[in-house]
Amino acid sequence: MAFGMEMRLQARLSQQLVMTPQLVQAIRLLQLSRLELVDEVRKELDGNPVLADDRVEPKDIDESGRPADAPPESALQSRAETERAREPDTTQDIDWASYLENQQLRQPVGASRSGFEDLPPIEQNLTRPSSLREHLLWQLQMGDFMDSERNFALLVIGNLDDKGYLDLAGGENRDGEKLPDLTIDDLATEAGLDLDDAEEVLRMIQRFDPVGVAARSLQECLLVQAEVIGFDDIEKTIICNHLHDVERRNLNAIAKALEIPLEDVIDAVQEIQKLESVPARNFSEVDERTIAITPDVFVIKDGDRFLVTDNDRGMQRLYINETLVQRMLRDPKAKEFISEKLRSAQWLIRAIEQRRRTIIKVTESIVEKQREFLEKGVAYLKPMILRDVADSVGMHESTISRVTSNKYVHTPQGLFELKYFFNSSIARDGEEDIASESVKQAIKALCSTEDKGKPLSDQAIVKKLKDDQGIKIARRTVAKYREMLGILSSAKRKKLF
Repeated sequence: MAFGMEMRLQARLSQQLVMTPQLVQAIRLLQLSRLELVDEVRKELDGNPVLADDRVEPKDIDESGRPADAPPESALQSRAETERAREPDTTQDIDWASYLENQQLRQPVGASRSGFEDLPPIEQNLTRPSSLREHLLWQLQMGDFMDSERNFALLVIGNLDDKGYLDLAGGENRDGEKLPDLTIDDLATEAGLDLDDAEEVLRMIQRFDPVGVAARSLQECLLVQAEVIGFDDIEKTIICNHLHDVERRNLNAIAKALEIPLEDVIDAVQEIQKLESVPARNFSEVDERTIAITPDVFVIKDGDRFLVTDNDRGMQRLYINETLVQRMLRDPKAKEFISEKLRSAQWLIRAIEQRRRTIIKVTESIVEKQREFLEKGVAYLKPMILRDVADSVGMHESTISRVTSNKYVHTPQGLFELKYFFNSSIARDGEEDIASESVKQAIKALCSTEDKGKPLSDQAIVKKLKDDQGIKIARRTVAKYREMLGILSSAKRKKLF
């Protein structure tokens, strides 16, 4: 049986999305934050000679690549030679030994300053709080440790979590497979430390400041602090065996198990509650006091209207250096290069302008739908999803998502991320739906004004929301919102003393 092969020419009609480099650039710029955009513009300015901004006035460039108003090189050379000829050669006449001796006897520079112009730059006087890692490394450096012990301590400090606890949990590999958890022996082996000495070195680290750091559990953290402070046996026993009863406020069970009066248990628990459960509480890798958010847009009330304006402060206004382009295009060798850079600059300018218009357009749509919030506050925040704004401005939901990511708006009610205004809806009796963020704030208000001796349970919060504000919400939803707000359960919020 023979098979024949032949070539055919067929026409097929199909549709597909082609992502041009310009479209990819526009989408990428759209989702950048303000700081990222400034950095992107700075990089483009450094790499594109035809692109200029309003901070620097470009000068005409001649064919040699020098500014047109600069003196010729021959004039500069002759001027330098003339200056050198006029200066006498006095290097041989200086007595350097006497000069250095007189320098040492002079008054210190700081004692003779007479004005602000003599002071060091302000950057040299700035400071920042040290991180927990830096604080521990400083104490490690001051301690008397052998090399193997120091290497082990470095591994321990490197495995601390955000709370200051020693995290030895195994992660995941590239395939998503869970890796086995580490042990103290594993760290000791890697550091070349004898396994019998590992626990002792860890014990020394846990007594660094803050005391209890590098503990493997809350129980160990509190016990280390209790030993350093000098707590008695009752308090240590409660920490070792009855922390769950302390958490549940079940003090009678502790008194019964230890066969001691309830008053002694109360006194012991009061002392335990003074201990620090989060060793890294006063340390942070980022100094939050120096973080400042610059809004991308402003919402300003003008009479009965709310106006949306972009924030152009700190943003360069880009344009094409036409003088340089015209001069460079005369050179056939540079024509292809300069044409490519010109197209790149034009697309960047258009993409930035399109980004600015899109952010303003989306913000105007949000303002239109959230007018009551802007006038009265968060309790009047309306439910809104991405589709509502997308339909209003004629864009896709993915575009709205990119626009609202890492973009901030300054309103009469404060500074908010644009994504803050998108909330799911919660039904209310006889009224229009309310935004989930408003429900969160209502729960927060109820918990802040409750009787601390008899805190509201989640079911009680459900009832009060329905009776007072007509909000119908499930108990598990209250529990979820409460956890998102960082509010403890009613049992843990109860004040016994």
